[in-house]
Amino acid sequence: MIGFAFKAQSQRVDPLLANDLEAQEIWVDSIMNSMSIDEKIGQLFMIQAYSNLDQKHEDFITEMITKYHVGNLIFMQGTPQKQAVLNNKYQSISKLPLMVGFDGEWGLDMRLEDTYRFPWNMTLGAIRNDSLVKKFGEHLGQHCKRLGIHINFAPVLDVNVNPENPIIGNRSFGESKENVTQKAIAFTQGMQKYKVMANGKHFPGHGDTASDSHHTLPLLDFDKARLDSIELYPYKKIFDAGIGSVMTAHLNIPSLESNPSLPTSLSKNVVTNLLQQELGFNGLIITDGLNMKGASDYSTSAEIDLAAIQAGNDMLLIPQDVPATVNIIKQGLLLNTLTEERLNFSVRKILKAKYWMGLNNYKPVVLENLHEDLNRVEDDLLHRELVKNSLTLIKNEKQSIPFSNLEKQKIAYVKLGDANGGDFLKMLKNYTKIDVVNANNLSDLKDRLEPYNKVIIGFHKSNNHPWKSYKFKSKELVWLQEIAREKEVILDVFASPYSMLQIKSFTNIETIVVSYQNSKLAQELSAQLLFGAFAANGKLPVSIKEDFKEGFGLQTYSLSRMEYTIPEAVNMSSVKLKEIDSLASVILEEKMAPGFQVLAARNGKVFLQKSYGYHTDKKEREVRNSDVYDLASLTKILASLPLIMKAEEEEKIPLSASLQDILPSFRNTNKAEVSVKEILSHFGRLKSWIPFYKATQDSITGLNSDQFYSRRKSKTYDVKVAENLYLKHSYKDSIYKYIKEVEQREREGYKYSDLGYYLFKEALEEKYEKPLNKLVDEEFYASLGADRMTYLPLKKFHKSVIIPSEKDDYYRNQLIHGNVHDMGAAMLGGVAGHAGLFSNANDVAKIMQMYLQKGFYGGRRYLKPETIDKFNTRYYEDKKVRRGLGFDKPQLNPKVEATCGCVSNESFGHSGFTGTYTWADPQSGIVYVFLSNRTYPNMSNRGLVRSNMRTKIQQVIQDAIIN
Repeated sequence: MIGFAFKAQSQRVDPLLANDLEAQEIWVDSIMNSMSIDEKIGQLFMIQAYSNLDQKHEDFITEMITKYHVGNLIFMQGTPQKQAVLNNKYQSISKLPLMVGFDGEWGLDMRLEDTYRFPWNMTLGAIRNDSLVKKFGEHLGQHCKRLGIHINFAPVLDVNVNPENPIIGNRSFGESKENVTQKAIAFTQGMQKYKVMANGKHFPGHGDTASDSHHTLPLLDFDKARLDSIELYPYKKIFDAGIGSVMTAHLNIPSLESNPSLPTSLSKNVVTNLLQQELGFNGLIITDGLNMKGASDYSTSAEIDLAAIQAGNDMLLIPQDVPATVNIIKQGLLLNTLTEERLNFSVRKILKAKYWMGLNNYKPVVLENLHEDLNRVEDDLLHRELVKNSLTLIKNEKQSIPFSNLEKQKIAYVKLGDANGGDFLKMLKNYTKIDVVNANNLSDLKDRLEPYNKVIIGFHKSNNHPWKSYKFKSKELVWLQEIAREKEVILDVFASPYSMLQIKSFTNIETIVVSYQNSKLAQELSAQLLFGAFAANGKLPVSIKEDFKEGFGLQTYSLSRMEYTIPEAVNMSSVKLKEIDSLASVILEEKMAPGFQVLAARNGKVFLQKSYGYHTDKKEREVRNSDVYDLASLTKILASLPLIMKAEEEEKIPLSASLQDILPSFRNTNKAEVSVKEILSHFGRLKSWIPFYKATQDSITGLNSDQFYSRRKSKTYDVKVAENLYLKHSYKDSIYKYIKEVEQREREGYKYSDLGYYLFKEALEEKYEKPLNKLVDEEFYASLGADRMTYLPLKKFHKSVIIPSEKDDYYRNQLIHGNVHDMGAAMLGGVAGHAGLFSNANDVAKIMQMYLQKGFYGGRRYLKPETIDKFNTRYYEDKKVRRGLGFDKPQLNPKVEATCGCVSNESFGHSGFTGTYTWADPQSGIVYVFLSNRTYPNMSNRGLVRSNMRTKIQQVIQDAIIN
């Protein structure tokens, strides 16, 4: 024993003991009694095996096993399929089962292609729910077990107190010894639950080094008290928790080993006296890789290996010369510099470990479904939870996060860093309008940012591996400060938190989010956090100078905006949902529509958002999720109805009011006494529709009359019907005259009608003294972030993102592209109560989700819960009217297929002539949106309607509910 002031530890429980201790002893004894000296020596080696090398390498491994009795392999780069094959091959030729090791700190992806990558330890260190880290250990244990791996060289126990550490950094859980310890214990317990041994590394502590032991021998020049209080703290705790093995590091620590050239991995003072005797560790002791310069520069390979065993290590990881090592160990046994008792001590521990791992009942790796088993949806779910819970808000000076009052925000996005930020930007745009602003120089950038009141700056660095540079360029630091000096900035760091050590001042940066990694998932979830889809809960695992201390993190709250996730996160089956792809193929193959969008959400979480096909049959432009469709009659419930609800709450348009009450010009007409409730329920005996445009055409030629139309806009002809087609301004009066004078239906009962919504438009515009399009945008769309929902889309969007609706050969005689398809709405200039609205599926879902949340969305109450309930009620069900107020409802007559017949009676929605459909079900929590241009090439294309494809997809979604 060397004399120093570590507290003596009582001998700890042996972590290698199996539950069936007696059977374990019998098995170990029987093998020990049958082994030759060469076979025993072979058990000390764990050599590198690759699954991406040639036959020469396979032959070498075979020789190591058969000739030198090597008892353990560590698989390195390759593929899981080939590794499994080689694993089975090598096990079959080994007299004793091989212990297979792996270095997979963040998952098998650390070495193998096509396997799962979980977050790095620094990211996990930000999570304050250790049960999630335990789950990570469990999942990694399951992966290892499935691939025939028995020991995974993780967790990293290094307390990373040195920000400039070149080799640990992101691999550490952070700078707090308590946090590192808690995370490591949770991970270990999770992984060892599946009999995959954990390995604490790098003993006695690599967290405060300034050099990389792969290339040199790092120096830790600390006294014993410091080492005991920080570096050794996690080891003492995790030994009590039962970790099975430890990796000894190649370090120079003068306070532990006086020989400056002797690495700690080869020091008896460290491995035997400190680790085993002082700290009482009874598990396997394995060297760090003996190919690393920190060890290999010490002496010859064989002498290093012998020194490692003499120091107290049980296993030699990646020895460089097995034959020579065998010889030098045998020579040591002859010369008594190494005793057989010492050899037996380590061999017995290795065999005990193999029994603990289940190798007494070795079974080959099953090759079938290997890829699927290593890339499970359960892993995706856990990955999301890990990342979501790591995201850390460390500054929120103006309470900018989560974004609220979107109608007041004009937001720009500026990317810094040399990695891609596309997934972040794409997700941000799901919530509101975000403009990308870039420039070649700072002056131009500042000019272009002038119109914006908020600037999101994403700092994106490589996510390839944790050793990649995370630092800002000098130019980027200048740009960051200059933008922040003039604008309100939200900085989102998709890199190590240590990157912020370069920022001289945080004074002008109002908001800072640390997302830790630049993965697709980190980008997507961080964007959702900014908009309040869920709350921020992460805490910094390291300190950022004196500004932000380790353990600091602000909490936010959810604004009940939609979250974007995977089906299983809301108990939906992704396998079942694949049936939608089959239905989509039928729609496209049978030309029911050139393309379409499908979106589905449950409990406020979008789990399906997909576009199919093309804008037209020319197949020149694929449909994207951001493209907008003519919604047709969905306009009724997405534009008119929310305003009618608001007006009803404000007693401007009461449900009990008659038409003459809300539009005095209808006094003394045959519709004067029809109530608002009757019109909304389609029970007001109104005609279904009137083809107003036909009255403006020559009765003989069918051509549009010059009396009503001009190809040029003027004061007289200022109503744009389509491109180069303008209607006489005064004709609007004729439309309302027709409605007033047209006969009522004689028979009482249900009849779907557009006419009432022409009238609601007039009433709303009179009550609020604003055009319908501006009114609904100001009251709902702008604050909802529904920036893709609009009337008159050509005024807002480039034509390339608008889906054409029809090749019109009967009225406008042109491709209807960006102008409303509905003829009556077109004659009102594109803004009507029954049609005229354009949107993508995502923004339709926002309105429907607001309804489902009883009028609340994005932190704002739009409508009262009782208002939603009032309108989502059938008032004439006894008259066989299925409709609510404005909302369509499930069919009462089974022969009518308004829905799939699989939704609850509480559900509501609407369908549109152009091939659109949306439905929400409070019982299941599902919002469903289907948008298409089935009217292309013309409206006689009714295959989509006849086949009920929209409701068949609805059925698939309903059937996909797991519980």
